[in-house]
Amino acid sequence: MMNGILCVNKPQGFTSFDVVAKLRGILGMKRLGHAGTLDPMATGVLPVFVGNSTKACDIMLDNSKSYRAGFRLGQVTDTQDITGKIMTTSDKSVSYDDICGVLSDFTGKIMQIPPMYSAVQVNGKRLYDLARQGIEVEREAREIEVSSIKLVEYGENTREGTIEIDCGKGTYIRTIINDIGEKLSSGGIMTSLVRTSASGFTLDDCYTFEQIQQARDENRLESLILPVERVFSSLPSLRLNEVQTRMYRNGVKLDLSRVHNIKENCELYRLYGFDNNFIGTAVADFENSVLRIGKNLA
Repeated sequence: MMNGILCVNKPQGFTSFDVVAKLRGILGMKRLGHAGTLDPMATGVLPVFVGNSTKACDIMLDNSKSYRAGFRLGQVTDTQDITGKIMTTSDKSVSYDDICGVLSDFTGKIMQIPPMYSAVQVNGKRLYDLARQGIEVEREAREIEVSSIKLVEYGENTREGTIEIDCGKGTYIRTIINDIGEKLSSGGIMTSLVRTSASGFTLDDCYTFEQIQQARDENRLESLILPVERVFSSLPSLRLNEVQTRMYRNGVKLDLSRVHNIKENCELYRLYGFDNNFIGTAVADFENSVLRIGKNLA
């Protein structure tokens, strides 16, 4: 059984769930999960967890993401992107310097109101379901973190351009563009979106459906699978001896004083057996002086 991470270059028009469904057919296995939902119009990096590695979906340590987004000023739509219904238009001219002058307002820790066309739940209902019924509800602003925004190109005549954004989890790029347009009193919509990196994975790690199918047909699927331990590369590592490995795999808590390389005040580790095979994460419980299981991923 395959275990690890298969990075997909998500095609336009597919939801993240569509990608998982198609991969189930290609790989012939059901146990798959994805990290970091992408809008249907977006393309780019979508890490898909395979086999036992699906247990790591909810314990990702690195939630950073990078995007390259196209935008157009002078329009506002109900979806905040090019797929929506145009609500207002503006003829206001906006210069390159005008845009650069407001970007600093959208960096750092900022508050963002999630768009109606999103998977956020309010009172148990998805916002996009309400939006499709023509219902708009009040949404609470949420704190997000934007590391950087760079204006890559912009045409003052067309009022179209491209920005690159590095951000954290839960950031809506189309909302940033919408809010930039609002700040410039012109309106703005997203015209394209490519996720260039997610949780340490980049487009160079990704494969298309066609490439994955070809690898399956040539019996080399496993060569496309990345080790799940990459997700935990920022953690210090521990290696157990043969007896400890057997005990740990049987659910026994190990005596912390007998485990080498425990660091003071460091609780979470990536764990390897005596054979150097990755086991999962382990927690140093200093209060009880034991090493206990975090998440077994082998």
